[in-house]
Amino acid sequence: MATVNITETDFEKTVTDGGIVLVDFWASWCGPCRQFAPIFEKVSENHTDAVFAKVDTDANQGISAALQIQSIPTLMAFRDGIMVFRQAGVLPANALEDLVTQIKGLDMEDVRRQVAEQNAAQGE
Repeated sequence: MATVNITETDFEKTVTDGGIVLVDFWASWCGPCRQFAPIFEKVSENHTDAVFAKVDTDANQGISAALQIQSIPTLMAFRDGIMVFRQAGVLPANALEDLVTQIKGLDMEDVRRQVAEQNAAQGE
């Protein structure tokens, strides 16, 4: 699957529809973003069971601010609507491949339990 462009209006639906969603936050003027784009595109072709989405931070400043994107590129990964990875900077292709494999292997029941525990601890 090729990468898809998403905006503020479809970001939430895209990441909460279920499954694995990787989101690349980028801008056209950003050199490292231009370096990462072909890596992101190539890895997306190897994983047709995941969504590889791109958010232009200049055109979508609201969502970028809400998610506190402070440097680009920033990669976020979601599985079943839960953010499971976030990192700024360029990932080499082999690291991105490894990340996707790790996300596919996650025990989501355990992840949900950990999220519930964190939410309970913050609510105290």
